[in-house]
Amino acid sequence: MSELPASSPRHPSTRLLTSLRPAAQRIIRSRWPVRVHGAEGVPEAGPVILASNHVGLIDGPLLAIFAPRPVHALTKEEMFSGRLGRFLDAAGQIPLHRFGPDPAAIKSCVRVLRDGGVVGIFPEGTRGDGELHRFHHGAGYLALVTGAPVVSVTMLGTRASGAGSSSLPPKGGEIDVVFGTAWQTRPVPWPRTREHVRATSALLREHMLSDLARALELTGRSLPGPLPAGQREYDPPTGFVDQGAR
Repeated sequence: MSELPASSPRHPSTRLLTSLRPAAQRIIRSRWPVRVHGAEGVPEAGPVILASNHVGLIDGPLLAIFAPRPVHALTKEEMFSGRLGRFLDAAGQIPLHRFGPDPAAIKSCVRVLRDGGVVGIFPEGTRGDGELHRFHHGAGYLALVTGAPVVSVTMLGTRASGAGSSSLPPKGGEIDVVFGTAWQTRPVPWPRTREHVRATSALLREHMLSDLARALELTGRSLPGPLPAGQREYDPPTGFVDQGAR
Protein backbone atom coordinates (compact mmCIF):
# COMPACT_ATOMS: atom_id res chain seq x y z
CA MET A 1 0.00 0.00 0.00
CA SER A 2 2.75 2.40 -0.96
CA GLU A 3 2.35 5.67 -2.80
CA LEU A 4 -0.95 6.42 -1.08
CA PRO A 5 -2.42 9.90 -1.39
CA ALA A 6 -2.45 12.04 1.72
CA SER A 7 -4.72 10.69 4.42
CA SER A 8 -6.68 12.31 7.21
CA PRO A 9 -4.60 12.90 10.35
CA ARG A 10 -7.11 10.95 12.45
CA HIS A 11 -9.07 7.75 12.02
CA PRO A 12 -12.85 8.38 12.10
CA SER A 13 -14.39 7.68 15.49
CA THR A 14 -14.85 4.05 16.47
CA ARG A 15 -16.60 4.82 19.75
CA LEU A 16 -20.00 3.45 18.73
CA LEU A 17 -19.01 1.25 15.79
CA THR A 18 -18.82 -2.00 17.74
CA SER A 19 -20.76 -1.41 20.94
CA LEU A 20 -24.15 -0.70 19.37
CA ARG A 21 -24.16 -3.35 16.64
CA PRO A 22 -25.63 -6.31 18.63
CA ALA A 23 -28.51 -4.22 20.02
CA ALA A 24 -29.13 -2.63 16.62
CA GLN A 25 -29.33 -6.08 15.00
CA ARG A 26 -31.95 -7.17 17.52
CA ILE A 27 -34.01 -4.02 16.95
CA ILE A 28 -33.91 -4.33 13.15
CA ARG A 29 -34.77 -8.03 13.26
CA SER A 30 -37.74 -7.34 15.54
CA ARG A 31 -39.34 -5.56 12.57
CA TRP A 32 -37.85 -7.29 9.52
CA PRO A 33 -36.36 -10.77 9.11
CA VAL A 34 -32.83 -10.08 7.86
CA ARG A 35 -30.90 -12.88 6.19
CA VAL A 36 -27.17 -12.40 5.69
CA HIS A 37 -25.46 -14.45 2.99
CA GLY A 38 -21.78 -14.85 2.16
CA ALA A 39 -20.34 -12.91 5.09
CA GLU A 40 -17.42 -15.33 5.05
CA GLY A 41 -16.33 -13.70 1.79
CA VAL A 42 -15.32 -10.55 3.68
CA PRO A 43 -11.64 -10.81 4.77
CA GLU A 44 -11.40 -11.12 8.54
CA ALA A 45 -8.55 -8.62 8.82
CA GLY A 46 -6.88 -5.91 6.79
CA PRO A 47 -8.30 -3.15 4.59
CA VAL A 48 -11.58 -3.87 2.79
CA ILE A 49 -13.96 -1.82 0.65
CA LEU A 50 -17.62 -2.87 0.75
CA ALA A 51 -19.39 -1.63 -2.39
CA SER A 52 -23.17 -1.96 -2.31
CA ASN A 53 -26.08 -1.36 -4.64
CA HIS A 54 -28.58 1.20 -3.33
CA VAL A 55 -32.33 0.72 -3.49
CA GLY A 56 -33.77 1.77 -0.13
CA LEU A 57 -33.56 4.22 2.74
CA ILE A 58 -32.17 1.66 5.20
CA ASP A 59 -29.36 0.29 3.01
CA GLY A 60 -26.73 2.35 4.82
CA PRO A 61 -27.79 1.33 8.34
CA LEU A 62 -28.06 -2.32 7.26
CA LEU A 63 -24.54 -2.25 5.85
CA ALA A 64 -23.18 -0.73 9.06
CA ILE A 65 -25.13 -3.10 11.33
CA PHE A 66 -24.93 -6.45 9.55
CA ALA A 67 -21.52 -6.43 7.88
CA PRO A 68 -19.23 -8.93 9.64
CA ARG A 69 -16.84 -6.10 10.51
CA PRO A 70 -17.49 -2.50 11.64
CA VAL A 71 -17.90 -0.19 8.63
CA HIS A 72 -17.03 3.45 8.04
CA ALA A 73 -19.57 4.28 5.32
CA LEU A 74 -19.58 7.31 3.06
CA THR A 75 -22.78 9.19 3.91
CA LYS A 76 -24.17 12.31 2.24
CA GLU A 77 -23.10 15.36 4.19
CA GLU A 78 -26.67 16.69 4.39
CA MET A 79 -27.32 14.10 7.10
CA PHE A 80 -24.57 15.45 9.36
CA SER A 81 -26.64 18.02 11.23
CA GLY A 82 -28.26 18.11 14.64
CA ARG A 83 -28.51 14.98 16.78
CA LEU A 84 -28.36 12.65 13.79
CA GLY A 85 -25.14 14.29 12.64
CA ARG A 86 -23.54 13.91 16.06
CA PHE A 87 -24.59 10.25 16.15
CA LEU A 88 -23.20 9.56 12.66
CA ASP A 89 -19.92 11.22 13.59
CA ALA A 90 -19.64 9.20 16.81
CA ALA A 91 -20.45 6.05 14.81
CA GLY A 92 -17.52 6.74 12.49
CA GLN A 93 -19.45 7.45 9.33
CA ILE A 94 -17.75 9.67 6.73
CA PRO A 95 -19.50 12.78 5.36
CA LEU A 96 -19.44 13.07 1.57
CA HIS A 97 -20.04 16.12 -0.59
CA ARG A 98 -21.72 14.54 -3.62
CA PHE A 99 -21.69 17.46 -6.02
CA GLY A 100 -17.97 17.86 -6.62
CA PRO A 101 -14.55 16.54 -5.62
CA ASP A 102 -14.27 15.89 -1.88
CA PRO A 103 -10.61 15.54 -0.82
CA ALA A 104 -11.57 15.32 2.88
CA ALA A 105 -13.74 12.26 2.30
CA ILE A 106 -11.03 10.60 0.21
CA LYS A 107 -8.43 11.27 2.90
CA SER A 108 -10.71 9.81 5.58
CA CYS A 109 -11.26 6.66 3.49
CA VAL A 110 -7.53 6.29 2.86
CA ARG A 111 -6.87 6.66 6.60
CA VAL A 112 -9.38 3.89 7.39
CA LEU A 113 -7.87 1.57 4.77
CA ARG A 114 -4.30 2.42 5.77
CA ASP A 115 -5.22 1.47 9.34
CA GLY A 116 -6.66 -1.86 8.20
CA GLY A 117 -10.32 -0.90 8.49
CA VAL A 118 -13.45 -1.23 6.36
CA VAL A 119 -14.91 1.48 4.11
CA GLY A 120 -18.50 1.26 2.85
CA ILE A 121 -19.52 2.95 -0.39
CA PHE A 122 -22.56 3.06 -2.69
CA PRO A 123 -21.22 3.48 -6.24
CA GLU A 124 -24.70 4.29 -7.60
CA GLY A 125 -24.65 7.50 -5.55
CA THR A 126 -28.35 7.91 -4.81
CA ARG A 127 -31.12 5.40 -4.29
CA GLY A 128 -32.58 3.88 -7.45
CA ASP A 129 -33.32 0.53 -9.04
CA GLY A 130 -30.14 -1.08 -7.70
CA GLU A 131 -29.08 -2.44 -11.09
CA LEU A 132 -25.84 -0.38 -11.27
CA HIS A 133 -26.94 1.62 -14.33
CA ARG A 134 -25.19 4.56 -12.65
CA PHE A 135 -21.73 3.84 -11.31
CA HIS A 136 -19.43 6.47 -9.86
CA HIS A 137 -15.67 5.90 -9.78
CA GLY A 138 -15.01 6.30 -6.02
CA ALA A 139 -14.82 2.60 -5.16
CA GLY A 140 -12.58 1.89 -8.14
CA TYR A 141 -10.34 4.82 -7.26
CA LEU A 142 -9.86 3.65 -3.67
CA ALA A 143 -9.11 0.12 -4.88
CA LEU A 144 -6.61 1.46 -7.41
CA VAL A 145 -4.66 3.63 -5.00
CA THR A 146 -4.68 1.32 -1.95
CA GLY A 147 -4.84 -2.19 -3.38
CA ALA A 148 -7.59 -3.00 -0.86
CA PRO A 149 -9.95 -5.80 -1.92
CA VAL A 150 -13.51 -4.84 -2.82
CA VAL A 151 -16.41 -7.04 -1.73
CA SER A 152 -19.70 -6.33 -3.47
CA VAL A 153 -22.92 -6.22 -1.45
CA THR A 154 -26.44 -6.68 -2.81
CA MET A 155 -29.41 -5.31 -0.87
CA LEU A 156 -32.74 -7.01 -1.58
CA GLY A 157 -36.09 -6.21 0.01
CA THR A 158 -35.16 -2.82 1.39
CA ARG A 159 -37.77 -1.09 -0.82
CA ALA A 160 -41.02 -2.51 -2.15
CA SER A 161 -41.72 -2.42 -5.88
CA GLY A 162 -43.20 0.95 -6.81
CA ALA A 163 -42.50 2.46 -3.38
CA GLY A 164 -40.94 5.88 -2.96
CA SER A 165 -37.35 6.82 -2.27
CA SER A 166 -37.89 7.44 1.45
CA SER A 167 -40.18 4.50 2.13
CA LEU A 168 -39.45 1.66 4.52
CA PRO A 169 -40.10 -1.96 3.62
CA PRO A 170 -43.38 -3.35 5.01
CA LYS A 171 -43.19 -4.73 8.53
CA GLY A 172 -42.29 -8.40 8.41
CA GLY A 173 -40.94 -8.09 4.87
CA GLU A 174 -37.88 -10.26 4.36
CA ILE A 175 -34.55 -8.53 3.68
CA ASP A 176 -31.52 -10.22 2.17
CA VAL A 177 -28.01 -8.80 2.48
CA VAL A 178 -25.74 -10.74 0.14
CA PHE A 179 -21.96 -10.39 0.28
CA GLY A 180 -20.21 -11.35 -2.94
CA THR A 181 -16.69 -12.41 -3.77
CA ALA A 182 -13.61 -10.28 -3.14
CA TRP A 183 -12.17 -8.43 -6.14
CA GLN A 184 -8.73 -6.83 -6.11
CA THR A 185 -6.55 -4.85 -8.47
CA ARG A 186 -2.87 -4.08 -8.38
CA PRO A 187 -2.29 -0.64 -6.85
CA VAL A 188 -0.97 1.93 -9.31
CA PRO A 189 1.52 4.49 -7.94
CA TRP A 190 1.13 8.20 -8.50
CA PRO A 191 0.54 9.72 -11.00
CA ARG A 192 -2.72 7.92 -11.69
CA THR A 193 -4.56 9.00 -14.82
CA ARG A 194 -8.28 9.29 -15.46
CA GLU A 195 -7.86 6.38 -17.83
CA HIS A 196 -6.45 4.25 -14.97
CA VAL A 197 -9.42 5.11 -12.77
CA ARG A 198 -12.00 4.61 -15.51
CA ALA A 199 -10.56 1.24 -16.55
CA THR A 200 -10.42 0.02 -12.95
CA SER A 201 -13.96 1.20 -12.32
CA ALA A 202 -15.20 -0.60 -15.44
CA LEU A 203 -13.68 -3.88 -14.27
CA LEU A 204 -15.15 -3.45 -10.80
CA ARG A 205 -18.60 -2.70 -12.22
CA GLU A 206 -18.52 -5.89 -14.29
CA HIS A 207 -17.56 -7.85 -11.18
CA MET A 208 -20.38 -6.31 -9.18
CA LEU A 209 -22.91 -7.02 -11.94
CA SER A 210 -21.84 -10.67 -11.90
CA ASP A 211 -22.23 -10.81 -8.13
CA LEU A 212 -25.62 -9.08 -8.42
CA ALA A 213 -26.83 -11.76 -10.82
CA ARG A 214 -25.60 -14.48 -8.47
CA ALA A 215 -27.36 -12.83 -5.52
CA LEU A 216 -30.66 -12.75 -7.39
CA GLU A 217 -30.27 -16.42 -8.31
CA LEU A 218 -29.27 -17.40 -4.78
CA THR A 219 -32.25 -15.72 -3.14
CA GLY A 220 -34.81 -16.18 -5.91
CA ARG A 221 -35.69 -12.51 -5.56
CA SER A 222 -35.87 -9.51 -7.86
CA LEU A 223 -34.99 -5.85 -7.53
CA PRO A 224 -37.80 -3.33 -6.95
CA GLY A 225 -37.50 -1.51 -10.27
CA PRO A 226 -37.18 2.25 -10.76
CA LEU A 227 -38.39 4.85 -8.33
CA PRO A 228 -41.69 6.61 -9.08
CA ALA A 229 -41.41 9.53 -11.47
CA GLY A 230 -39.74 12.58 -9.91
CA GLN A 231 -38.47 10.69 -6.85
CA ARG A 232 -34.82 10.37 -7.77
CA GLU A 233 -32.42 12.87 -6.20
CA TYR A 234 -30.13 14.85 -8.45
CA ASP A 235 -26.93 12.94 -9.07
CA PRO A 236 -23.85 14.48 -10.73
CA PRO A 237 -23.29 13.02 -14.23
CA THR A 238 -19.94 11.46 -13.36
CA GLY A 239 -18.84 7.86 -13.71
CA PHE A 240 -20.74 5.47 -15.96
CA VAL A 241 -24.37 6.21 -16.80
CA ASP A 242 -26.28 3.79 -19.01
CA GLN A 243 -28.55 5.44 -21.52
CA GLY A 244 -32.03 5.66 -20.03
CA ALA A 245 -30.85 5.05 -16.47
CA ARG A 246 -33.45 6.03 -13.87
